[in-house]
Amino acid sequence: MAPARTESSAAPESRPGLRERKKTKTRQAIRKAAYRLFEEQGYAATSVERIADEAEVSPSTVFRYFPTKEDIVLTDEYDPLLREALLARPAEEPPGTALRNAMRGIFAQTMSAEPGREPAEAHQRMQLVHEVPALRARMAEHMSVTGRFLAGALAERTGPAEDSFELRVYTAALLGALAEALFCWVEGGRHEDVLDVLDRALKVVASGSPTPQGPRGSSVPQ
Repeated sequence: MAPARTESSAAPESRPGLRERKKTKTRQAIRKAAYRLFEEQGYAATSVERIADEAEVSPSTVFRYFPTKEDIVLTDEYDPLLREALLARPAEEPPGTALRNAMRGIFAQTMSAEPGREPAEAHQRMQLVHEVPALRARMAEHMSVTGRFLAGALAERTGPAEDSFELRVYTAALLGALAEALFCWVEGGRHEDVLDVLDRALKVVASGSPTPQGPRGSSVPQ
C-alpha cells in the first residue's frame, strides 16, 4: 500500500517529532472512523462528510490527509517502517528471508501495541478491495509506490540499481505474491494466521514453483 504523506525531513532511524506524531494519530483516527462506518453501512453509502463527523474533524481535514475516499483504505504508515526493518536485517539473509522477518517484526510490534487490531484491519481492508471495483482499480497505483520503497531498500541490501530490470521484476513478483496471498486469505475466511499466509507466498516466489497441497484449489500453496 502507499505510504501516508509526510513533511518530516528527519533521518529514517530518528523518532518522529511531535507534529508528525500528531499527524499520524489524526490519520489513524480518520481511518478507524471510516472502517467503523464501512462495517456498519457499507463503503458506497459512507460519505467523506460522515467519516469526518465520526472522526471529529472537518471534511477538509480528511481530504488533506486522504485526497480521495479510496485513499483512506489504501494508504498506511507501513512502507517506511518496512523499509527501515528490511535495512536492519542481517546482510547475509537472502532478500525473501529478510522481507519475511521484517514483516513479522512490524506486525508483532503493532499487534503488541493494540492486540488484535492488525489482522482485523488487514482483513477488512482486503475485503473492501476485493468487493469494491474502485478500490481494486486504484490498488495497482498504490502498490507501485510500495514497490519503489521496497526496490530502494533491496537495492541498498543487494547492490543492483533500484531501477534495474532484475530488481523491478523481482519486486513486482514479491508484491503480486503478497497481494494475491491476502486475497486468498480473505476468500478462505481468514482462518489462517495472516503472517503465515504471507510467509507461504514469499516461499513460493523464492522456490520459483508451486507445491500442490491437497485437492486442487483447496489451499494456498506452501
